[in-house]
Amino acid sequence: MNRIQVPDGVGEVLLHACCAPCSSAIVEWMLANGVRPTLFYYNPNIWPREEYEIRKNESKRHAEGLGIRWIDGDYDHEGWRQDICGLEDQPERGSRCEQCFKLRLTAAAKKAKELGIKHFATTLASSRWKSLEQIERAGLYAETAVGHKGAEVRFWAQNWRKGGLQERRNQLLKEYGFYNQQYCGCEFSARGAGALTKPLLREQMREAKRQHQDQLASMSEAIINRIQLHLTHHSSLITHHSSLIILAYWPLADEVDIRVLIEQLVAKGCTILLPKVLDDKQMELRRYTSPADLAEGAFHILEPQGEPFTDYEQIDMVLVPGVAFDAAGHRLGRGKGYYDRFLAAHPTLYKLGVCFPFQRVANVPSEAHDVTMDEVI
Repeated sequence: MNRIQVPDGVGEVLLHACCAPCSSAIVEWMLANGVRPTLFYYNPNIWPREEYEIRKNESKRHAEGLGIRWIDGDYDHEGWRQDICGLEDQPERGSRCEQCFKLRLTAAAKKAKELGIKHFATTLASSRWKSLEQIERAGLYAETAVGHKGAEVRFWAQNWRKGGLQERRNQLLKEYGFYNQQYCGCEFSARGAGALTKPLLREQMREAKRQHQDQLASMSEAIINRIQLHLTHHSSLITHHSSLIILAYWPLADEVDIRVLIEQLVAKGCTILLPKVLDDKQMELRRYTSPADLAEGAFHILEPQGEPFTDYEQIDMVLVPGVAFDAAGHRLGRGKGYYDRFLAAHPTLYKLGVCFPFQRVANVPSEAHDVTMDEVI
């Protein structure tokens, strides 16, 4: 790593951080070479909000683990959209990207000046997918825009791919277990992320669940509260019978735990249905009244043993678990296709996708037979 040199007079730097994986090796190198970094997370380009929060939390976790200062910039995606207006159709590494860099690095330069830090740099220059020339131009633009009379703030232009940092980044990615995204961040780069396959997205979500393991229970409680509010509103629209009929699911260990909600709904007189797998292609619905109804079925999932339910048109709502969902309602399942086949056969059912916040992603690879959700919560 000795090919990277610290510029004269740099003992502290404000480091614009695009994500934890890209920051990791750079921060390690700076600390080892007598430079104290302050991480500034300012990335209003990232879409959707759920993706932004995942990356932000990972960056914060990284900084807190090292005991270094971390600053949260504002998330204003609409403002970012206005700033790149007219450049939406530009290709990656085109003028849209450079305008995005200018916006983010100008914010970094302003923050450095505000804090009295005389140098700023960016982890964007660690990505092989970015143009170093564009990043350097954007950094110098930011330096001039903020004003550098009396050396108020200077841009440290550096190729952070050099000196073994790229290889070290890959090592640290595994050591920290970072969530590692497959696209730059904005909706336009996501649409071009053709390498994002269903197996790859499933692997990303497995890793994200491992990282959030300690938070799954509290996240489930918050999601249950939102579903309850949703059901309260939905029940006011029902006229064909007196109580809700809901197709729910009995959660696996890595799914949103709605068992408390199920018991509450049963106690209120709602009809709760759960799926039961019949063979490699079909599932049927059975009534649930208590945990005594359950027995281990296919794939080691607890399934209901009660009476079958076949009056599908009476179902008011289907709570659908999934591995990932996007803003268009596309759902990634576990690959067996049971829900897609059942829901495709009953297209009028109202489908509410249920997931943790980090399972909402910019783009779920979809095929013609995949069924979209009416809403995701």
